[in-house]
Amino acid sequence: MELLQTIVSFLVALIILVAVHEFGHFYVARRCGVKVIRFSIGFGQVLWSRTDKKGTEYTLAALPLGGFVKMLDEREGEVPADERHMAFNHQSVWKRMAIVAAGPAANFILAIVLLWALLLGGERDLIPTIGKVLPGSVAAQLDLEPGQEILAVDGTPTPTWGALGRTLAGRLGETGPIDISVAYPDSTYVYHLKGQLKDWLKNEAEPDPIKGFGIELYLPIAPVVGEITKDSPAEKAGFQTGDKILLADQKKISDFSDWIKVIQSHPDKSINVQVERSGHMIELVVTPLVVMESGQPIGKIGMGNLAQPIEESRFRHVDHTLISAFVRAVDKTWDTSAFILLSIKKLIVGEISTKNLSGPVTIAKVAGSSAKGGIESFTYFLVMISISLAIFNLLPIPVLDGGHLFYCLIEVIRGKPVSDKVQNWGFQVGFVLIISLSLFALYNDVARL
Repeated sequence: MELLQTIVSFLVALIILVAVHEFGHFYVARRCGVKVIRFSIGFGQVLWSRTDKKGTEYTLAALPLGGFVKMLDEREGEVPADERHMAFNHQSVWKRMAIVAAGPAANFILAIVLLWALLLGGERDLIPTIGKVLPGSVAAQLDLEPGQEILAVDGTPTPTWGALGRTLAGRLGETGPIDISVAYPDSTYVYHLKGQLKDWLKNEAEPDPIKGFGIELYLPIAPVVGEITKDSPAEKAGFQTGDKILLADQKKISDFSDWIKVIQSHPDKSINVQVERSGHMIELVVTPLVVMESGQPIGKIGMGNLAQPIEESRFRHVDHTLISAFVRAVDKTWDTSAFILLSIKKLIVGEISTKNLSGPVTIAKVAGSSAKGGIESFTYFLVMISISLAIFNLLPIPVLDGGHLFYCLIEVIRGKPVSDKVQNWGFQVGFVLIISLSLFALYNDVARL
């Protein structure tokens, strides 16, 4: 069932993105007076088709892994004399550039519109408060401390945990200084800390910028008993699911992590515990088992915490008007595009591992998991893939839209088109390059599996 959901989610996303992309080409071609012969979603055997009054055939094909818009063009066949003015190759270079650029532009527009709709409901994300600093990490070298809120990285504000991750991701594979601005709770004083990166996470496959930086999010977990292992010390001591732990050895327990520390520090030693159960205070005594971990004895009692919603105080909320939501959507689309371009540059120069190049299998898995997360999660996935598709198509590689634009730009500079021989040679090289990249990305997908 999960596999089916993944496949369906992937195909739905792909059909939406391809349809929007090809509609961009189709719409501008029509506006420029070019005759569109076919608008197809998918390749291969035609499953459905209809033809409109202008002679355009709309089709759905059996292999929904792309699409195309076929325009009247003398380079692809004979064109009647009375229709030559409607052929793509007879249009001015500016019209041809507009038609080619319209596909990626449509994907950018889709991303902005979807983000705009999402942002009208406001933004809500976790405040980037440090819960733990990992020894030997960049964060430890900076002397970051639990409880501090990270305000900015290299001067870029990080108001949320997601913003922090995106900003740190921009430094992947780099060597050089890094500036972190932090503050303590209920304090207006800002500390500016300076550190050094050296080939940071350069050879990591699927690097986690926040974990790689050396911090964990502070998420207070209420000390409420969840699952209890059968015949464990916790069960024998009389603990029940839902018990709230108040005191352990006369120490106040305000977070489940405090309770874990007490347990681990008392192997084979009795702990007097006070819990609240249905409004009543109950005294219990538990003796943790001795378990060896990293060569050291620690205590365990066979108890988990009860999963509960995160406190609203841990979130930062930003409300938007109709206009501010649109401006924010444009900004996020721009920032995401810049990040993708930066990542491509780092892949090319070797600052980040080529193992991070993903193919259809990984995209399908992400599509499935985002669909399980709900409509908002799936919409954000569509936004990211739509922007990625637009950027990828604008790369100056023959056979892609960017390659066609590159040839048009040369035509503008030279005053005459690039010869068909050179264009065909470029298309062959581009085709080999795209196929090679696709196979390499697929290899990475299989390796991850």
